Amino acid sequence: MSSKALEGVRVMDMTHVQSGPTATQLLAWFGADVIKVELPGRGDVTRTQLRDVPNADSLYFTMFNSNKRSITVNIKSAAGKAILEDLARKSDVVTENFGPGVLDRAGFTWERLQELNPRLIYASIKGFASGSIYEDCKAYENVAQCMGGEASTTGFEDGPPLVTGAAIGDSGTGVHFALAITAALLQREKTGRGQRVQVAMQDAVLNLCRVKMRDQQRIMRGPLNEYPNKEFHDYVPRAGNASGGGQPGATLRCLGGGANDYAYVIIQPQSWEPLMKFCGREELITHPDYATPEARLSHLDECFSIIEVWTKTKTKFEVMAALNAHNVPSGPILSTKDLIETESFYKRGYMVELDHPTRGKYVQLGCPVNLSDSPVDIKRAPLLGEHTDEILAWLGKNPAEIQKLHAEGSV
Repeated sequence: MSSKALEGVRVMDMTHVQSGPTATQLLAWFGADVIKVELPGRGDVTRTQLRDVPNADSLYFTMFNSNKRSITVNIKSAAGKAILEDLARKSDVVTENFGPGVLDRAGFTWERLQELNPRLIYASIKGFASGSIYEDCKAYENVAQCMGGEASTTGFEDGPPLVTGAAIGDSGTGVHFALAITAALLQREKTGRGQRVQVAMQDAVLNLCRVKMRDQQRIMRGPLNEYPNKEFHDYVPRAGNASGGGQPGATLRCLGGGANDYAYVIIQPQSWEPLMKFCGREELITHPDYATPEARLSHLDECFSIIEVWTKTKTKFEVMAALNAHNVPSGPILSTKDLIETESFYKRGYMVELDHPTRGKYVQLGCPVNLSDSPVDIKRAPLLGEHTDEILAWLGKNPAEIQKLHAEGSV
């Protein structure tokens, strides 16, 4: 049996909602013992958000908290704070994504945690970095997208800025966070010391938008030649569904007429000829207005209209099959329904159907990263406080002490 990559690593997880839980779920999948610390009686706020089953944990919660244990602790009580200090002494990592200063005011400063455990890695997600003019402000998914450069470059030129459906503010930050924690753990092997880890949502979103920062610097040297018909701006314009890699691309309507019956098609230099053969427009292969990428730039809308005449006669999957057979990049627009019904995801274990004590069966996305020597077994998310007594016993509390902690509301 292979061991887990992070086996033996213990994480005291004080994060909530999505950004932090994304990171700690990744750590749990890699084998870390993630102890989710929650408020008694309520827990992570997402347990009750967007419920589809009465009196059961929501899918919002279960999707981000698999493979963890849950303990409920009243951080406002002296006994509750003592439990958290005991956990910090026996943990390798403490994670949190509270508002600025919340844990400091509760007495859990970086300096105090270092006193408790010099090897501890104290990792925080904030909306904005220390030293930022916005560092005292809170941020959520769409705020991070808007302030990290994503929204200003998304949408069509004649429309408003748009946020993306992909949670690059929350989950995107969480992936950065997991990498930072793993790097700190590796460095600790060399130094023997813990360290402070901080990731800002604005910074993570901007990092994911760095190709747009590439274009911003190009714009400062003059108009971008891939937008010859667009008004010149001193910032990166919204480009609709155009490809960001320098090759023209567009979503084209396919047979069926449904909301997602589209295929994305890219016109690379070598793909123009096969595309025109599919469309029955061979005369345009050598036509001077279309024969080269430079010539096509001023006719892109027309080029894609010509291709769409053909795609409308095929399903999005037929378009993908035909074009990929000729090495023409293309992909159907897959809806969430298409994806959850894709059998191969289940066969390779990326989607797993799990049983939950109160909500019944649900589909859990598995680990998107594969390590040959660290296999991932997907387990359901914990019930609120499900492992409280188990963890208290591990901390050295006897049954009478545990009963007393429950009775006084400390756990």
